[in-house]
Amino acid sequence: MTETQPPSKRSPLAAIFLSANESRLRAGWRLLLQTVLMFILGIPIGIAVFASAAALGLRLDNLLLSQIGELLIFTSSIFLARRLLDKRSISSLGLTLNIQMLWDILTGIGITFVMMGTIFTAMLLLGWSKFESFAWQTESTLNVITNALTFLVIFILVGWNEELLSRGYHLQTIASGSNLLWGVVLSSTVFGLLHLGNPNATPISAAGIFFAGIFIAYGYIRTKQLWLSIGLHIGWNFFEGVVFGFPVSGLDIYPLTHITVTGPELWTGGAFGPEAGLIVLPALALGAALIYLYTRPRHSS
Repeated sequence: MTETQPPSKRSPLAAIFLSANESRLRAGWRLLLQTVLMFILGIPIGIAVFASAAALGLRLDNLLLSQIGELLIFTSSIFLARRLLDKRSISSLGLTLNIQMLWDILTGIGITFVMMGTIFTAMLLLGWSKFESFAWQTESTLNVITNALTFLVIFILVGWNEELLSRGYHLQTIASGSNLLWGVVLSSTVFGLLHLGNPNATPISAAGIFFAGIFIAYGYIRTKQLWLSIGLHIGWNFFEGVVFGFPVSGLDIYPLTHITVTGPELWTGGAFGPEAGLIVLPALALGAALIYLYTRPRHSS
């Protein structure tokens, strides 16, 4: 008769630090160490970026430079954390390179065009905003194209940086230690809190960013890839600020469309932009419906 061996008892230290099912640290420690690594790498990278800016005679608060710095810091810290702490590849976060990637990015951008266009149109019809002029009516064509393309590059970097961190490392690491629901809620909470440092931020704007985070996370949930979420993030910022002329999370962005917002701040979001207003909620619902329709064929089999 075969005698069964009792399961080996884990030491208290192992229970605190190590995952019960895998030979790696628990999710909370991995999140903490990735954050520490991000700050450690941020010191030399930040010095190098700003030294380069000074050498080139650029302003140290240049938004493009700051996003290049974040690109280097976020990508390198998450790559190292993913390999050394998570014992996974960075591509396993949902960064598979194929033709579907391009469709997801472009569709995400298209969905946010519909969302922001709906907000813009609704505010005009309700008398909450007033159209003033287009940029090309008062500026040279070269200046308009240069500024628009510069901010497109900036928002591409923002989309990559923030999605790699929030829907990539944060959401998925939390989910690996608990479940997907907690991953979405806690990563979206952190996403909202991180925007409290933006100009004109309020607790209401943080709540709006929280719901925007849940919306963008829905793109990941439906595809198990980050590309749709990245496209949503790029399009959201670009159409909100550059195309339709709203503030982007409190930041004044180069606008192709000059408008004046006069409606109630509770609905319009005021100086922070539509994310801080109730008007964003029906737009999020519309966007979620479009994500569902776009991804339905993947779930029909």
